[in-house]
Amino acid sequence: MSAAPHAPVALVTGSTSGIGAAIARRLSQEGYAVVLHSRSSVDTGRAMAADLGRAAYVQADLAVDADRVRLVREAVACWGRLDLLVNNAGISRVVPHGDLHAATPEIWRELHEVNVIAPFRLIAEAQPALEAAGGCVVNVSSHAGVRPKGASIPYAASKAALNHMTRLLALSLAPRIRVNAVAPGLVDTPLTADWTAAQALWRERSPMRRAAQPQDIAQAVALLAASGYMTGEILLLDGGLNLT
Repeated sequence: MSAAPHAPVALVTGSTSGIGAAIARRLSQEGYAVVLHSRSSVDTGRAMAADLGRAAYVQADLAVDADRVRLVREAVACWGRLDLLVNNAGISRVVPHGDLHAATPEIWRELHEVNVIAPFRLIAEAQPALEAAGGCVVNVSSHAGVRPKGASIPYAASKAALNHMTRLLALSLAPRIRVNAVAPGLVDTPLTADWTAAQALWRERSPMRRAAQPQDIAQAVALLAASGYMTGEILLLDGGLNLT
């Protein structure tokens, strides 16, 4: 494991597949040494780290606070610094919005723990290293946190909380640490391959006439990381669907 002298270091959570993997690869291309993370796909993470070269892999369950603390400590230990934290990992549950009883307290707690508390705790643990580097945070949210959409009300509410937390932390941590978020709409991944109604909606109504690719989200994350003045912004990345 080696990095160029003073190469910036990024920790990307949930980075062994989908959007997170695209973000990790893009940041690697941008010159970052990358710390990959997942909850369970250890072999994939190690193989991806070997493929990227200047990369390491750390397993952690973000529902467990001790794992959050360990993840940040091990990430910083890899190259002795941390310039960028990308809170990409998240979970969702599909519950019809009108079925209030199906959105159980257990689902609310589960989603809030991983989608809101975990990013906050990771930022808190990473604060000293990010301050030392003059670094930044990019949270991966969702258009469901901006508009009344999403797989379930608990999911959408968790992303709305993440968005507001982004703004609050941008105020609290400035000027040493910038905090922004990207809020994608539909993204083409294996998870969304059978979402035929959503796919049709984006093809027919969005100005860009397609869903996003993971690389589109990765490009936006790289943009937010590179912009040394932007903070507290929620970048809505839905191909213009919100305009319709």
